[in-house]
Amino acid sequence: MDPDRRIDTANCSVARALSVVGERWSLLIVREAIDGATRFNDFRDRLGIASNLLSARLDSLVETGVLQRIPYQEPGSRQRYEYRLTERGLDLRPTLVALLEWGDKYLADPQGPSVVIRHHTPGADHDCEAPVRLFLECAAGHAHLPPSAIHRTPGPGAQFVKSS
Repeated sequence: MDPDRRIDTANCSVARALSVVGERWSLLIVREAIDGATRFNDFRDRLGIASNLLSARLDSLVETGVLQRIPYQEPGSRQRYEYRLTERGLDLRPTLVALLEWGDKYLADPQGPSVVIRHHTPGADHDCEAPVRLFLECAAGHAHLPPSAIHRTPGPGAQFVKSS
């Protein structure tokens, strides 16, 4: 890319994504939803988060389309809500796996990681159970690209900083 032509970061997808899930509790709520939590008390108990903070984060994740709120009512109780991941929320799974891999590499306890993500095929007679890894692959099929083999280029929505 021409060094005199700098991309304006005002419409950066990373910044936009972080505005949705960049707060610590948001991704932890998504992690718990992926692992099966659906009810307010499930999230609160698993995460040890204050109720007011959890309520605000759940509202935000619903507003941004990561979770959907589904009403339910136990007999004799008032109506409450379950929180289910939308497609947008489920698509965050690779992000969580990438953060887990990075954390395991640089921040895990000396004994090793606390969780290992494994290959599981629902309904299959036998599961592989091998640990899951993420890797970069280009659209042409070149796989296992090292970080040094990738770079940013302007996309169709790129806007450029006007030089003065």
